[in-house]
Amino acid sequence: MMSLNAFSQNDTLNKKIQLTKPVAKLVVKDLISGDGLKLELKTLNELLVETNGKLETQTLLVSNLQTQVINYQTIIDQKDLQLGTSSELSKELEKQLKKEARAKKLYKIGTTVGAAAVLLLLIQ
Repeated sequence: MMSLNAFSQNDTLNKKIQLTKPVAKLVVKDLISGDGLKLELKTLNELLVETNGKLETQTLLVSNLQTQVINYQTIIDQKDLQLGTSSELSKELEKQLKKEARAKKLYKIGTTVGAAAVLLLLIQ
């Protein structure tokens, strides 16, 4: 004959199972600790969801800050190019101004010499 260690729910519905006091205390203790662990797990899951949300926000902030740094670096590079171009143009203008000043001086000298020559011719 076969002997089974399990019993069906039909058997337990009609029969009362009585536990001894030490076993009942252990069962209650296990039930309470299980409920506490379920609550702790639920709280930890909520904390994990909140932490993940904060991490996503921080990731977006870091990405935005990196984009700003790149933009500022581009602006600095453009300003450096503008400064270089401005410096080159200033040097060219200074050279042209010196040429114009020399030409004006030569013109004045030539005009003075020409006027003196005309006066000498007129006087003679």
